[in-house]
Amino acid sequence: MKRGATKVVLLFRDSEGFASSIFDALRPSPNSSLLHAPPEEESIELSLERYGIHEQKASAKIIHYVDPQVSLLLMENYEPPVLACAVTEVLSQLTGEEPSLMPTLIVPFVLALSMLKCERKSSITKESRPSVYRIQVGPERDITQVLAIRTEKAPPSLQIHHEPATCLLQLVRVLKLPTCVLIGQRGRLLSDKAIGEELKILYEIGELLASATGLCFSRERIVWQPTNASDDSKEPWRALYG
Repeated sequence: MKRGATKVVLLFRDSEGFASSIFDALRPSPNSSLLHAPPEEESIELSLERYGIHEQKASAKIIHYVDPQVSLLLMENYEPPVLACAVTEVLSQLTGEEPSLMPTLIVPFVLALSMLKCERKSSITKESRPSVYRIQVGPERDITQVLAIRTEKAPPSLQIHHEPATCLLQLVRVLKLPTCVLIGQRGRLLSDKAIGEELKILYEIGELLASATGLCFSRERIVWQPTNASDDSKEPWRALYG
């Protein structure tokens, strides 16, 4: 994997199309000099054999931009316990052997309200939710200050019941990798009005990523197919990540 980016947007492919849409919607501004310097694209497949996994590899699509120094990384969808192994391998490629050269990781999610719990409340209510929460890990950098202006810090008691987000947070804390996780919230049940409100959240996250990376966000590239979230969904492997 090519290194050198100071910022990396890490996306986890999902069935609703959020991650792949964001990956496609972030592009250079029409007036940018980047149009004369095409981005570098690559696909990676990292072995997981050291974990005893021989049938699968950690796969991802990557787009590298030279100026600004940013990379977009779209990981394939994995189930636990392969998920933790795949994320570990990708993060190890990002960090390399020079801690001082660690990029700032920006990881967006859009999660159902049923996946977000607080100790003092059964769930975060729609009325109280901000557009986007942020969870910061590691030292503060200029980019995290930019994101802090338009987001709200997640409450300390927030519990996330979503495997990719929980796994990612656990691993970046261990690696002390400068990371900002962005969490947009969606309702349990869908209606035309609710979908419209949730599209606004997707657009907000796209604009946040654009302002943080120096890229341009194209709303027309967003293709999103939300499904009703169930409160009864079970995640038996969540205990692996704390």
